Amino acid sequence: MAIENIGNMNKMLSGYNTQDWMKSASIEQGSLPQFNELAANPGIGAKPPQSFSEMLASSLTDVNSMQVEANKAIQKLASGQTKNISETMLAVENAEIAFKTMNQVRMKVIEAYKEIMRMQM
Repeated sequence: MAIENIGNMNKMLSGYNTQDWMKSASIEQGSLPQFNELAANPGIGAKPPQSFSEMLASSLTDVNSMQVEANKAIQKLASGQTKNISETMLAVENAEIAFKTMNQVRMKVIEAYKEIMRMQM
C-alpha cells in the first residue's frame, strides 16, 4: 500500500497501538523504559532547564577552562615543576577533543542558520 499523503499515513498508523508495534518488533515489554518515570522530576538541588543559548555559553566556558588547564599543564611540564607527561598529555587531549566538538557544533549551527535563511516565506 503506497502512502500518497500524510492523511493516508495517519489513517494507516491510527489503526495500530503500541502493543501491536511491540509484538511486530518482538520487543519484550518488561525491557522497555517507562517514559512516565523519565519525566523531569526536579529534586533537591536540581537546576532548572537551561535555554539553548545558556547551554552554549556554559559549554564555551567549559571548553575555555579546559584550554587554560592544558596550557598550565604544558607550562608546568616545560618549567620542570612536574615530571608527569601522561597527565599533561591527557589534559591536552581532553582540551583538543572538547575544542573540536565545540567547533563541529558551531559549524552545524551556522549550517542550520544558512538553511533557515534559504527558506522561502
